[in-house]
Amino acid sequence: MAGGATKYRHLSRKSSHRQALLRNLVTSLFQHESITTTWPKAKEAQRLAEKLITLGKKNTESSRRRALQIFYTPHELLPKLFGPLRERYANRPGGYTRVLRVEPKKDDQAPSAILELVDGPKDIRFAMTAKTVARQRSQGFETLNELTALNVKKVTQFRKDGVDELEDAIKRMERMELKEKKEAASPKKPDTEAKE
Repeated sequence: MAGGATKYRHLSRKSSHRQALLRNLVTSLFQHESITTTWPKAKEAQRLAEKLITLGKKNTESSRRRALQIFYTPHELLPKLFGPLRERYANRPGGYTRVLRVEPKKDDQAPSAILELVDGPKDIRFAMTAKTVARQRSQGFETLNELTALNVKKVTQFRKDGVDELEDAIKRMERMELKEKKEAASPKKPDTEAKE
């Protein structure tokens, strides 16, 4: 349709191929909780993943049948969708996934992105916020800057025991930083056995 607004990205594929691609991406996302792909594919897969989590929160027989049609390995992923993921996002009104742009991974320099489920074990924003707070504390700053405070609020707002988990992550980052400083400060022993 010439001049019409597109409702979705066609991804240079026919309809059946596009649907299979998105089903595969979403199956991988729910399996691993974080995937790397091109940015347009990530944005389209994000739409489908958000709908699936909404189906999981409804937890009706028809929503189970609909999710069964989408996943390639439904018997592995349906218990996860209607179990831990449903509980994780019970209080969250939306925004269950996040797309982060990264440097191009492929030779063709296609714009790449990471698609991840938020508030999970592989949440990049959570890890980066913990690292930033640990660094600021090690530098002696008592208060957080505006952006870091906003990120702390975002990563702890809907996470169960979010503040406690963030403090644990900050302590882990501080221990890792101390360990790296000790390793950098200690002189390396010369390998005398290799010379003989």
